[in-house]
Amino acid sequence: MDGSSYYIPATALAVAFVVKTPALMRSWRDPLLRSVCALLALAGAVFFFAAPPTITKVNALTGIANVSAPLVYALLSAFSASCLVLAVNWRGGPPAVTRALTRRITLGYGMVIVVLVVLFALGDTPVERLRDFDTYYAHTPFAREMIMLYLAAMTVAGLAMTVLCWRWALQVHDWLRAGLLIIVTGYLFNLAYLVAKFAAVIARWSGGNLDDLSTYAAPVLASIGGQISAVGFCLPLAGRRVGDNWTTWSTYRRLGPLWRELRPVSAHTGREGRISWWSSAELQVTQRESDIHDGMLSLYPYFDAQVRARAYDAAVAAGSDPVGARAEADAAMVAAALRARAGDPEGRVIGAAEAAAGPQDGPRDLVGMSLALRRSPVVAAVRGTAGVRLP
Repeated sequence: MDGSSYYIPATALAVAFVVKTPALMRSWRDPLLRSVCALLALAGAVFFFAAPPTITKVNALTGIANVSAPLVYALLSAFSASCLVLAVNWRGGPPAVTRALTRRITLGYGMVIVVLVVLFALGDTPVERLRDFDTYYAHTPFAREMIMLYLAAMTVAGLAMTVLCWRWALQVHDWLRAGLLIIVTGYLFNLAYLVAKFAAVIARWSGGNLDDLSTYAAPVLASIGGQISAVGFCLPLAGRRVGDNWTTWSTYRRLGPLWRELRPVSAHTGREGRISWWSSAELQVTQRESDIHDGMLSLYPYFDAQVRARAYDAAVAAGSDPVGARAEADAAMVAAALRARAGDPEGRVIGAAEAAAGPQDGPRDLVGMSLALRRSPVVAAVRGTAGVRLP
């Protein structure tokens, strides 16, 4: 693998981290967001510092042959820890338990990193090796232990993540399940990377030569596994956001019939430019609901409880469930109120049932009412009497 094979995924991960940075600044106390950002940053750092051109530069700048080896091993260990921490925070549970597990993982892998540095300092690795450090120094005291330690630390994290994510995937659905299965796939590649590394090192111990597994096959497996796992970690978060936006925009669209019906009597008519078209979906829905409530407020004096009661009975008789029947009854009452409002341009008519059908009725199912205005035969019957039609 040349430098570009490392720098391209490093750049992609850096871009993802930069995109997440504003959210991190706003919600620094969110452990899940911190874990995601830490994982993205460490994964990008691993690819960047593992690239042969970077290894050459770091060794030259420090004047220490092979100093990049413990640096990359430490980053790999920190990345392994960040994956476990993210999984713990992602799964949730009692905050105290989550914090305790996070501290244990951080402390454990922090100690691994310290030992890696100490072993490198004790070892003798004078010949710079850009691609085959593991096999070249497989027999060297202390360097040998350092290599086995980082591989063991990665193996523990890899096996734990694979088992944890697989078991969890069997219990969940939708985006989260898809993300977990992708993570499992990525970690299978990472485990294959570790198998290749162990095989090459052990072959050296027994007098054989499987260096190509470590030098050429393992980096490819690690790159594929890291990128697949990163997709798996990001997919549920991105998918949840897409799903939430889809649901919000769906609510906005479904409120359309009721909003258009009440628009002529809303206090905000003629001032639609008060929010920008590029405003968030949540703000758009809030504005539409506000307009609907304003329109209904102007119709309260014309609401007729008897119309609502008759419409409810008719909806139930037609097979609607109680919740749907209430929405149809409210929509029929709105249609009748619009007729009464249209027949009273000067605002002199007050419905006899104002007290019974006023604001004290409680919250209404606005989406259900909006759908009923378009689909309910009960509302259609009221519309036929009132001569009112949807625009």
